[in-house]
Amino acid sequence: MSDTTAPPRRGFTLPPMTVIGPVLALVLLIVLGASLNSNFLSAANVTNVLARSAFIGIIAVGMTFVITAGGLDLSVGSMAAFVAGLMILVMNAALPTLGIGLPLVLLGMGVALLAGLCAGLLNGLLITKLGIEAFIVTLGSMGIYRSLVTWLADGGTLSLNFELRRFIRPIYFDGLFGVTWPIIVFALVVIIGEIVMSRTSFGRHAAAVGSNEHVSHYSGISVARVRLVTYVMLGLLVGIATILYVPRLGSASSSTGVLWELEAIAAVIIGGTVLKGGFGRVWGTVIGVLILSLIDNILNLTSLVSPYLNGAIQGVIIVLAVILQRGRKASS
Repeated sequence: MSDTTAPPRRGFTLPPMTVIGPVLALVLLIVLGASLNSNFLSAANVTNVLARSAFIGIIAVGMTFVITAGGLDLSVGSMAAFVAGLMILVMNAALPTLGIGLPLVLLGMGVALLAGLCAGLLNGLLITKLGIEAFIVTLGSMGIYRSLVTWLADGGTLSLNFELRRFIRPIYFDGLFGVTWPIIVFALVVIIGEIVMSRTSFGRHAAAVGSNEHVSHYSGISVARVRLVTYVMLGLLVGIATILYVPRLGSASSSTGVLWELEAIAAVIIGGTVLKGGFGRVWGTVIGVLILSLIDNILNLTSLVSPYLNGAIQGVIIVLAVILQRGRKASS
């Protein structure tokens, strides 16, 4: 007698809520925004939202790696302000010698990248070599960078030379085929970040270190080096974000970059990266950045809630995202 029992068919299963949840939230926000304001989906507004979210998005990609590896950085907003102030001072000082032109712009970019890299390296060394908690190190450096930029500006604002400001404006406002440079750079950073996170050994090592650093150590992974590299990457990306930010306003002050660390961390957590480390998702971070940007945009375009409550809303979102993560872990 032959066995006529057919193998069970595998039905279609929906992706877990950790995947579709942020996507659904983004879609709902788009629908809500379009229903509340007819200009919400206009090309000008969409371009403005994407360009303004590029700064936080670029930093959030780096934050994804730091958090995935079990770290945290509270200093990125203050770091961006300090890097911007240093970039402006150097460019103004070199203006009489180099004149307004490409060499001066390249000098400013080099200073921003080097300053961001060094700041990230310093944070990483204090955490990995001296064994100080990331929270303490970056909380301290947050205060140091914010104080330094205030000191450099003598309590006021550091501003680029007027002609120089006009010369570098295209870095923010121009682009290719109607897409501005901040959006293009953000897209490139996301693509590279996603490839590194999901397709390279470094991405796997970062997740392993964040999941269990002792097991990672016995598996031959250099825990300290992996974590150090994540902080250096984050610092470098802060430098890139600052290069794109300075041409927008041409100035820096003690208020530059305020709450950027909150927005970056919120975007990472909303996107599905585990706050305690062990799992990271760059594309999810992008969705988180867009969600926060759209919330801010909707608040500015409508009168539902005061836009001054944006920071409070982001804080609530972080708490809720962490609670959902803990709930999923408890039920698994």
